[in-house]
Amino acid sequence: MDKRFANIFNLTEDQAIALLKTPLEQLEDPSDRYLAASHLINFDTERSINALMETVQEHNSEMYHRIARRKAVESLGRLKASVALPIIRSCLGDEDCYTVENAVWAIGEIGTQDPEILEEIAQLLEKPGQTYRVIIQTLGALDYKPALEKIKTFTKSDNEPIASAAIATVCRFTGDTTEMHKVMAFLQHSSVNARRACIQDLIDARYYQGIPKIGTCPISMVFRIRGIRLLAEAGLPTGNITFEEIEPSLDQVIRDHPDHLELVHEYDQMPSLEFLINELYHTDFGRCYLGSKTLLKLSPDAVADALLATYADKAHNDYGAHYHVVKLLGWLKYTDAYDLIVEALHNKAPQFQKSRAAAAIALGNLGDERAIPLLKDSLNTKIFNLKYASLIALEQLGDTSAQDLAANDSDWLIRSKAVTKAVTSH
Repeated sequence: MDKRFANIFNLTEDQAIALLKTPLEQLEDPSDRYLAASHLINFDTERSINALMETVQEHNSEMYHRIARRKAVESLGRLKASVALPIIRSCLGDEDCYTVENAVWAIGEIGTQDPEILEEIAQLLEKPGQTYRVIIQTLGALDYKPALEKIKTFTKSDNEPIASAAIATVCRFTGDTTEMHKVMAFLQHSSVNARRACIQDLIDARYYQGIPKIGTCPISMVFRIRGIRLLAEAGLPTGNITFEEIEPSLDQVIRDHPDHLELVHEYDQMPSLEFLINELYHTDFGRCYLGSKTLLKLSPDAVADALLATYADKAHNDYGAHYHVVKLLGWLKYTDAYDLIVEALHNKAPQFQKSRAAAAIALGNLGDERAIPLLKDSLNTKIFNLKYASLIALEQLGDTSAQDLAANDSDWLIRSKAVTKAVTSH
């Protein structure tokens, strides 16, 4: 599990447990118990697991206890605490649907083949007001095929993420790909949630032919890279796919130019420069990409000035807009932004990780050979996106000397990329 964002509260295990055991009325902030339950995923110990289980067993209708209890269930799942399975199972009948959702998810994370537990989860599909997508995904992950008929009834759901999960799980259980085109269609849905959800469903169904379309889906590159990676990791050992088949999609996603995406939004008239800059802050990256594509049609000098102004104002502290600003400055070949882009390359704050890969690509687009040693240094990171982007940028700058280093990288995709380039360059 990726814990880069988990340890942001600087609490010790003792402090987190103490907070979790403190009565709500004695806390300065009633949300502290939620914080503590979340933080304990950093401590895979008997003490932490016991504290989390005690929280789950404590029934209190007060809102701040309920949210702490939900989080405790989730944390037990993240810790894969099998000892907590009976306690988590007891939450399947809870009146709070969000506690039920977390319990189902946690059981999926811990894993079980107990037919009684699995059937109890399957029965939730007949209970109104539940989070059916999570239930369906969990039954699929645990390979509970007796739930097939119940799951089939959701393939026609009006809720796109639920329908998508149901279709993918039916495919997973039966091998019948007949309806998978409907999941693929969700990649172009107007709802960003539907777009994100269906990528997970394509992963779960091992639908390898979906990789090129995942690459062009207008959502954050993080979701697309994850989808392609997980499908590649499942398909390469079995011979269902080769690196050469996925490399074009990987390159395209890492470059992440809006011209290579199938955008789902459009403008009925040319917006103002101010409007387009504000689009870079949108939570739906499909909007951000449309804004970026349109900005690249305007006067480069005017756009560069506007980008620098919004960067100074607030984009420097907004990880979404920061990413798009860095990319755009590279595509505009705005050489005066070299220092700003180098700063982004070296920004190690977890939330700005995407921007580091964007900066590598931007430096390649600027064509400034001063970036070569910086990009070589970036190959020493553990961040896949940054390493892959650095290889692309170095090649763009005419430097292939890093391929030998990358050929021995711990990440098999980086090794494959380096070897492929070494072969084609000789």
